[in-house]
Amino acid sequence: MNTRDFQALDRAHHLHPFTDFKALGEEGSRIIERAEGVYIHDSEGNRILDGMAGLWCVNLGYGRRELVEAATAQLEQLPYYNNFFKTTHPPAVKLAEKLVQLAPEHISHVFFTGSGSEANDTVLRMVRRYWALKGKPEKQWIIGRENGYHGSTLAGMSLGGMDAMHGQGGPCVPNIAHIRQPYWFGEGRDLSPEAFGRECAAALEAKILELGEENVGAFIAEPVQGAGGAIMPPESYWPAVKAVLAKYDILLVADEVICGFGRLGEWFGSVHYDLKPDLMPIAKGLSSGYLPIGGVLVGERVANTLIEEGGEFFHGFTYSGHPTCAAVALKNLELMETEGVVERVRDDLGPYLAKRWSELAEHPLVGQARSLGLMGALELIDPTTGERFDKALGAGNLCRDFCFDSGLVMRSVGDTMIISPPLVISHAEIDELVSKARAALDATAARLARTPQPEETA
Repeated sequence: MNTRDFQALDRAHHLHPFTDFKALGEEGSRIIERAEGVYIHDSEGNRILDGMAGLWCVNLGYGRRELVEAATAQLEQLPYYNNFFKTTHPPAVKLAEKLVQLAPEHISHVFFTGSGSEANDTVLRMVRRYWALKGKPEKQWIIGRENGYHGSTLAGMSLGGMDAMHGQGGPCVPNIAHIRQPYWFGEGRDLSPEAFGRECAAALEAKILELGEENVGAFIAEPVQGAGGAIMPPESYWPAVKAVLAKYDILLVADEVICGFGRLGEWFGSVHYDLKPDLMPIAKGLSSGYLPIGGVLVGERVANTLIEEGGEFFHGFTYSGHPTCAAVALKNLELMETEGVVERVRDDLGPYLAKRWSELAEHPLVGQARSLGLMGALELIDPTTGERFDKALGAGNLCRDFCFDSGLVMRSVGDTMIISPPLVISHAEIDELVSKARAALDATAARLARTPQPEETA
């Protein structure tokens, strides 16, 4: 079958996630056929540097034979069995042990799921169950952040703060509120980053007092907002948030689905920011995306209450701790340890990317270039005004398409361009990524310069 045949079948039968189905059908999908290292190859013979590690997840890169062999060996021995009915199996047990070893020292247990969305559904259940067991069932409210992302199930969508999702998914799960995001470039440039960070933390306290501290069970947030635009909070933000949560005895849920497993140069983003959360949803990089698996790392405070006081917890999934997925995840973590992947991101690749990425701030289309570990963002601005482009111009999507044309996957979130490459990327490949990003920026600037402003066409 050729590209057109696949596109026709795709259009006829396949509904893609987060997609305008009609528009994609008219344009035609890009057909990805194979991959190795940090590169994917499409059906037209194009070799493309995957600056998004799949979907924030292919941390060890493509084509790792060891992960294929781990899956094959487990499929031959025990392809599947559940963890219901008082049973378990070695891969789930060993993976739970390894995760607790890697996690912050107060984390004692793991509840396995099939994805990050399921992990956040589990968080919702655990938070409310915990407080009920503590004799405070009224602590139902969970506070999240505007533009935060915690999955696309009903619970995950409700915990997240993306208006477009809420507009299509309502009514949302009740008793979930949202506060402003710590997005300095987008919302706080009239203040210093430090002052803005403290102001955003103050919004959390104000919301707690509005709802009544006796009614608030948890605050959920990513250490760095990923899908919202690689939003790295000011240094003042997390210390102030931690102080608020301690003051009112409210659980902290640090969503590690994107930040976990080396992305920020530590095993978990919570370690980078010294958060010590009560619950940590995980997924994506846990298996480098080779097989679907997620979970919740549970701190002693919550775990001990659920174990000693809770009786049966009526929650779980058919694929919780799936043996083949768990075996691949375990091998993935072992490889990351033995190869020193996390340390290399922290000490070498992250600083090198920061140096090269910051050079793009000199481009007239870039208002800010920021990075942390192996995550980065570029804020696109109109060079004539220093402000955002009119949304009707679609500058971010235009830049994204030029990236693909130049052989680079870089994602657009509005007019914010983001990257999250595999953690095994080399210096030379970072150089290539930056060069191709610059070429896409040049092409975008040239196209926009020839495009009439929306008011001129009215």
